[in-house]
Amino acid sequence: MNSTPSKLEKHVSLSLPAWFDAEEMRFEFSPGDLDGAMRLAIALSRANVTHQTGGPFGALVVQLETGRVISAAVNCVEAQNCSSAHAEIMALSLAQQTLKTWNLSAKHQDVDLTLITSCEPCAMCWGAIPWSGVKKVVCGATKDDAEAAGFDEGARPATWIKDLNDRGIDVLTGVLREQAAKVLKDYAESGQTIYNP
Repeated sequence: MNSTPSKLEKHVSLSLPAWFDAEEMRFEFSPGDLDGAMRLAIALSRANVTHQTGGPFGALVVQLETGRVISAAVNCVEAQNCSSAHAEIMALSLAQQTLKTWNLSAKHQDVDLTLITSCEPCAMCWGAIPWSGVKKVVCGATKDDAEAAGFDEGARPATWIKDLNDRGIDVLTGVLREQAAKVLKDYAESGQTIYNP
């Protein structure tokens, strides 16, 4: 029996939760304020848990030196029925759409762009970073924190930081780790879905 649909879908569209525009969150941080940028990512992850609209992860693409937020996003896996709709992928994609380029590298921008993420990237998001064009990745919680909450982070190599460094991408992890990890812990304890296959 053939279960193939008679008409194949030819369009993919992913959206952030409805609360995102209404949330009274100011997407601002002082130039060079790494902790301030991370606080925004953690606040997004917390809001996604509070609104029960997805996993406990938030991410932004920013110009650290100027304090400019290019894009901000949360995990939308469940809401969008899309396993690749992680916060990092959403933030990178929105930045590319905003700047009208698939390459966020300095040769296309006046200032290097940084991915700020409330948790270290899983195997998929780690794999997407080199092709995005960002020049720095700043993480809050660790892979261990995510796995302690029950999430499957995939087969990311132990050399993941060196691998990104070798491609000219700086990595800093553990920024406000305790605050970021608490969102993961609270999510797990809330009984919301741990969406591993």
